[in-house]
Amino acid sequence: MLVKKILIHIVALLFFAVLLTLFLVQSHGDLPVSATWAIEGDAVIPEGSLTVRFSGTSTLLFSDGKTHWMVDGWFSRPGPLSFFFGTIEPDLDAITFGLAANSVSNLAAVIPIHSHYDHAMDSPEVAHRTGALLMGSESTANIGRGWGLSEDQIVVLTDRQPFQLGDFKITPIESVHFQFPDPEIRATALGNPEISSPLVPPVRATDYRLGKAYVLVVEHPKGSFAIIGSAGYEIDGLRGYHADIVFLGVGGLGGQTQEYRNTFWNETVGVLKPSKIVPIHYDSLTAPIDQKFVGQSIILEYLAGSEDETLPFLEEKEGNSGVTLLTLPRYDEVVIFE
Repeated sequence: MLVKKILIHIVALLFFAVLLTLFLVQSHGDLPVSATWAIEGDAVIPEGSLTVRFSGTSTLLFSDGKTHWMVDGWFSRPGPLSFFFGTIEPDLDAITFGLAANSVSNLAAVIPIHSHYDHAMDSPEVAHRTGALLMGSESTANIGRGWGLSEDQIVVLTDRQPFQLGDFKITPIESVHFQFPDPEIRATALGNPEISSPLVPPVRATDYRLGKAYVLVVEHPKGSFAIIGSAGYEIDGLRGYHADIVFLGVGGLGGQTQEYRNTFWNETVGVLKPSKIVPIHYDSLTAPIDQKFVGQSIILEYLAGSEDETLPFLEEKEGNSGVTLLTLPRYDEVVIFE
């Protein structure tokens, strides 16, 4: 009788654990951005204007009507269970959907901000389908090689050496990834950063090592902008550069200290002195890409910490600094310079 009761309790505990896991996997926190910042896509695109489309995380498509290029090009959304316990690989159907949603079939380049899976995993397939150059660190190059991308489509970037894509002058600046507050998670995600040989998926999510983390500073006759895909900073790393608009990665900021947040802001926005800030990398890494943006999966929040402090911090900075904060719609084209 006692054994039977023990077994019943064990089964009940296992059942509860399964339900709790499913809840955590499927539940998402609130978006750490304000609904008042949201703008809509432009129904009419004036000839010669410079536009952007936002797919989520740090995937951005820029175009001046002649040259089109993409940051990251990440459309797959492997679930938390695959992330923690299994292997991951590019979702070809998701890539098909993402490129169609962006109305793009040819690209001059796809440039992962760094080599983690949520930036660079899909980039070689995007390059393959669009004829783009895959441009990034040697680690990103090895992701491309592992996918079978032709060597003549792979370009390894040099720190602070500008390159030209049509009228876009792009300067890659080696920077620092967001620093995870938990030292063990930080060591797992950021330690041993190089991918030293071709990476052939499916692999563990953590096999997509950091590589090098870049800030991209972009100059164009229409205006200037910078993409900071991760909420990390290098002291004085952006001195001497300016951007009219900053696409600012804010993922994980809420889990950091106030001192970290302030220093990050000062070393990015404070140095580049933009008039507009566009938050990026604030949405879920696991939610379907054919739906509206939702906050981070609760089970993944423990990696970077709660996002509860992100929105109050951004609202405070908006009020004190005089910059305008805007959030982009999903996939719709938005004019940023005419």
